Amino acid sequence: MKMTLRHVFVLVVCAFAVFPILFVLSAAINPMGTLASTELLPTGASLNNFANLLTSDTYPFGRWFSNSVFIALTSSFASLLLSMFAAYAFSRMRFAGRRVGMMALLLIQMFPQFLAIVTIFMIFTEVTELYPAFGFNTVWGLLLLYLGGALGVNTWLMKGFLDTVPKELDEAATVDGATHAQIFWRVIMPLVTPILAVTALLAFIGTMSEFLMANVFLRDTGSKTLAVGMYGMIAGDHRNANFGMFAAATLITAVPTVGVFLWLQKYIVSGLTAGAVKG
Repeated sequence: MKMTLRHVFVLVVCAFAVFPILFVLSAAINPMGTLASTELLPTGASLNNFANLLTSDTYPFGRWFSNSVFIALTSSFASLLLSMFAAYAFSRMRFAGRRVGMMALLLIQMFPQFLAIVTIFMIFTEVTELYPAFGFNTVWGLLLLYLGGALGVNTWLMKGFLDTVPKELDEAATVDGATHAQIFWRVIMPLVTPILAVTALLAFIGTMSEFLMANVFLRDTGSKTLAVGMYGMIAGDHRNANFGMFAAATLITAVPTVGVFLWLQKYIVSGLTAGAVKG
């Protein structure tokens, strides 16, 4: 009886998880392309919604896609590198202001970045006038904004993982004549592969799905990211007419995230295995 209930529970959970995916898939291949005509098993399924999405002049999906992937990859890599440097310094070195700096990073993360939207907007207003390449409606300006928001949480996450790596490894490398840079790249980095992969994955997913800040700073159609552009596809009176293209866009948008996860999965597993063997 208990086994039967477990199987029923698992089936219910699976159905709950799979139903939204099937609904979006059916909407994407529905030839009508409207919300009112969406059904779980569409008749006359076709790829017209995908074709209309990729060839639309009103909604430059290809440009949005390239903007989002470039911003997500660049932002995640840069924030990962800067956070790793900061985490190594906080974990391995002792210097004046270390405790204050760590507490400041922790306290700042307690407040959402969106609370500073007015101040950030005023700063970027001046930046747009002086350096237009890093102002509103630019990829580089949004990158700078994302780097500042992700630095604190990533630093704390990696600092906690670095604390679990024995300091005797650093001391042994120092005795052998290694510098701090050599210790960081050749000793520490291979041992912290799992947290690097996890942090990079979280940063990539967070950047790809971020909407609030991007919606404020990106108003030009060609500079929008996927989240902002796709929201415009179903905003207001367009919700019913463009639902088929929106569903097709969501399926294509999931491809980079799944690809990054599959790519980083081997590093997570290999890093955990290597850590267990070395331990």
